Amino acid sequence: MNLLLDTHVALWAITDHPSLSAMARELILSPRATVWISVASIWEISIKHSLGRGDMPVSGDDAIRHFRAAGYQFLAIEPEHAAAIEALPRHHQDPFDRLLVAQALIEPMRLLTHDNTVARYSDTVVLV
Repeated sequence: MNLLLDTHVALWAITDHPSLSAMARELILSPRATVWISVASIWEISIKHSLGRGDMPVSGDDAIRHFRAAGYQFLAIEPEHAAAIEALPRHHQDPFDRLLVAQALIEPMRLLTHDNTVARYSDTVVLV
């Protein structure tokens, strides 16, 4: 099963943060799972970390190292992903989350998120 982690779920997974639910931990650690991190998440981490936001405690470079050490795969942003955003309902205005949803739908992958609004997009989005 291909799992795409939203940015916060990905950060919680590599830091074993208490906000990571037991369900998310089980899915991520499943031997049948291939865990993916979107390049959009690296972009988001880098922007928010450079702004000094407390919810992004690591830099983009550090995040890449941690994700690689965890064995996660990186998902590039393809033109089809960007174009798919146009057809999404306007549930959410965050461009990073909208891109993650589009990527999950196009690939297809299960998107693990903690955001109730993002979970409204599709049954391929799993609220954890």
